Amino acid sequence: MLQHTTNADYRRDIDGLRSLAVLSVLFFHTHTPGFSGGYVGVDIFFVISGFLITGILVRDMNQGRFSLVRFYERRARRILPALLVMIAVVYVAAAFFYLPGDFEGVPRSGLMTLLFLSNFWFIFKTGYFAGGSETMPLLHCWSLAVEEQFYIGFPLLLWLLARYCPPHYRNPGVAAVALISFIWAWLTQADGDGIAFYMLPPRAWELFTGALLALGVVPEFRAGLIRQLAAFAGLGAIITSIYFYNHNTLFPGTSALLPVMGAALLIHCAPGTLVGRVLSLRLPVAIGIISYSLYLWHWPLIVFVEYVQDTSLAGWTRVAVITVTFILAWASWRFVEQPFRNPARFDRRQIFLASASAISIFAVVSLSFFPLEGWPERFPTEISRLMAAKEDYSPVRKICMNKAIGGDRPECNLGSPTPPEAILWGDSHGVELAWVLGQEMGKQGRSLMQRTRGSCPPVIGFAQTRDPGCPHFNEEVLERIRKTPSIHRVYLVAYWQNGSYRVPGMTDWIDDTIGRLQALGVEVFIFGPIPSQPFTVPKHLALEAANGNPASSTGLSVAVYQEVNSWFVSRFPEWRKKGVVVIDPLEVLADGPDTRIIADGLPLYFDTHHLSIAGARKVLAGAHLIAP
Repeated sequence: MLQHTTNADYRRDIDGLRSLAVLSVLFFHTHTPGFSGGYVGVDIFFVISGFLITGILVRDMNQGRFSLVRFYERRARRILPALLVMIAVVYVAAAFFYLPGDFEGVPRSGLMTLLFLSNFWFIFKTGYFAGGSETMPLLHCWSLAVEEQFYIGFPLLLWLLARYCPPHYRNPGVAAVALISFIWAWLTQADGDGIAFYMLPPRAWELFTGALLALGVVPEFRAGLIRQLAAFAGLGAIITSIYFYNHNTLFPGTSALLPVMGAALLIHCAPGTLVGRVLSLRLPVAIGIISYSLYLWHWPLIVFVEYVQDTSLAGWTRVAVITVTFILAWASWRFVEQPFRNPARFDRRQIFLASASAISIFAVVSLSFFPLEGWPERFPTEISRLMAAKEDYSPVRKICMNKAIGGDRPECNLGSPTPPEAILWGDSHGVELAWVLGQEMGKQGRSLMQRTRGSCPPVIGFAQTRDPGCPHFNEEVLERIRKTPSIHRVYLVAYWQNGSYRVPGMTDWIDDTIGRLQALGVEVFIFGPIPSQPFTVPKHLALEAANGNPASSTGLSVAVYQEVNSWFVSRFPEWRKKGVVVIDPLEVLADGPDTRIIADGLPLYFDTHHLSIAGARKVLAGAHLIAP
């Protein structure tokens, strides 16, 4: 029998903490200044959820009335009705607004969401901070999947510990599992494959943190002053992470300790403190009560508005979206959540029958969309052709892109099966250039080695927190060049417009890298910055065509490009004096006062800043590196 009894009384301060969590996520996603780390709100939710659910489980087990059926009935009442309504609206809105290439993924992600497996789906489709998320209206449901997967195993773990182990084994057993999860999170925090972010094993420790509080592992702080200080410290930890964290923060992993421990301190110490009284005020509590619906509706609304207007939220549009989100959340809570939570209106049998029926219907609808492949018949052929450029990237992009996890990818030699005469060394901006160069060299019986790693410029000395393996990768590439006598030409390519590359000492490191290469006797080619566009180019062109406007051929202004990239392009004359061949993409991509995004009817980018194969071919032909 479980010995610890959890207080089941309602706590207003926890609803206040929920409001802090959901508002931080809402303001982060709406690009509100001061909330660059607002994504930690999800971690706060995990701690709250672990605490509350464990309290319910322990109470039921202590009273000898634990039932998995009753537990999942509560989960179904709490989660499914509002979720199903939101998914239905997303399907309709996506069918109305989305272009074929973007619509195709919606029913697939919807089906995975209904099965609470969406984290598996999204891990292969996008990163939380990466491109692609702006067209995924159900991306936020990954956190629901993590929670539900936790709730499949955790009740069984508690039940088994209670039934077959002495009482004093329970808390150490749960703590041991939490520690294993945290170690997993720590060891994988720098991985670039998304496992640390999206998957349950490295996230479970956050839910276990709340669970351990509910199990009474942490002694009560009796001294009033200590409780006040601890509550202030918890609030300070959360606010600090919300304000100072950003997309460059190595997260989750050890960085998640700050918001998680902050939430834990507030749950443990807030009652009776000044912070607790603030969290218990009417407004925070009211927001906390509708926080689930607020979380469900905020992201689809943001995604669809940004999709239609083809730019990020700002100004009054941001205010309007936030306002509408609150209206939708209240309506969802009042007319969907509340009725289905009331056993007097819907008994257990009705809840399970309705849930199974609705999920079955949604599954059939979702599966029926699969063969349609984006349902292109909704639009003229020209729009589908423009959208097809989203897939106009190197067919070996995934195979030949080095990752931050699991060791290096095998070397990719493109072209003929002969010793490589050249190497393209760079980040993801070099992939399509390498493919086109490899194709051309293959026609001549020659080959090119591709060594590319995402967000890792080909610069010896450059390092960044999010990818500790970048320096080693670059040293390894330099060593490979040294040990491959057939290589006599090196192409250096990177997303130089990336703000994280503009760090003190960067130009000196580039000079040093060039010097090391020239000392090896190889010819050095360096590509200038590819203009980064303020929109996804194929989608932008297709939307213009769908709205009856001629497909625009211009993007970012040349003046802005020159201002942002002056730190790099100003070095061109000096590098040329040193014998470096400088390839300036702007010579091809400039179109009067603006930059070019389409040529000969073909989009030159497959997203916002990566050249498509057509774009790479255009730039290389303009530099006379391939035949026009």
